[in-house]
Amino acid sequence: MGTLDGKVAIVSGSGRGIGREVALKLASEGASVVINDLDKEPADETVADITEAGGRAVACVGSVTEEGFAERFVATAIDSYGGLDIIVNNAGYTWDTVIQKMTDEQWDAILDVHLKAPFRILRAAQPYIKANPTPYHRKVVNVSSVSGQYGNPGQANYSSAKAGVIGLTKTLAKEWGRYKVNVNAVAYGFILTRMTEATAADEATVEIEGRRIKVGVSPQIAEAVKRTNPFGRPGTPAEAAGAIYLLCTQEADYISAQVVTVDGGSR
Repeated sequence: MGTLDGKVAIVSGSGRGIGREVALKLASEGASVVINDLDKEPADETVADITEAGGRAVACVGSVTEEGFAERFVATAIDSYGGLDIIVNNAGYTWDTVIQKMTDEQWDAILDVHLKAPFRILRAAQPYIKANPTPYHRKVVNVSSVSGQYGNPGQANYSSAKAGVIGLTKTLAKEWGRYKVNVNAVAYGFILTRMTEATAADEATVEIEGRRIKVGVSPQIAEAVKRTNPFGRPGTPAEAAGAIYLLCTQEADYISAQVVTVDGGSR
């Protein structure tokens, strides 16, 4: 018996990194999970890992910024598993530069993936949630960042989007309380993923929606994280996922409109 037996979850950006660990954790606790990624291969790999472990998962491949994606994402959960109980808005990436060099395209792309996409997914879910009340609490967890709480040089777009996620979270908690939905956010500090790995190569990039995006941090920044973190290291994706899982449990039924900072005590 898992703590989430019978629940149905959708997790955006769950083919890799933190999102994958969230999906694996929710599934291990009994939830049926809809996996999303831009690319089919990592989404299918996560589905396979869950099903091979005895869990239930299906893929919904595509960009969270696409027109109509939100409705398709929600419908996949309802059509596949007959419901929707947990929404985790996790998908995203960074595209950094100082403000005087930042283009409108950079600004819009990051606001779209981190703020507009969660808004659309939650908007698409509302009619089903309103029409299908439950005796238990449903859960929404939106992924923010310490950059959205404190700012970060070179991340005007990302910090603004993540601050917006906090506003969205607090507002929706007030709107959806009457539906027995808890809406919270997690604000991550330095979590070790493909986007934050230390690299000496200045040209390390990934392709996202046809764009080559620089990823990774300098070894100097990675060392600074170790020096300033009380634990002496960055967080792991599994540790990051644990915070989301906690907010999805019955024990969190009276926690709403909160932002849980997950940074190992750095701030």
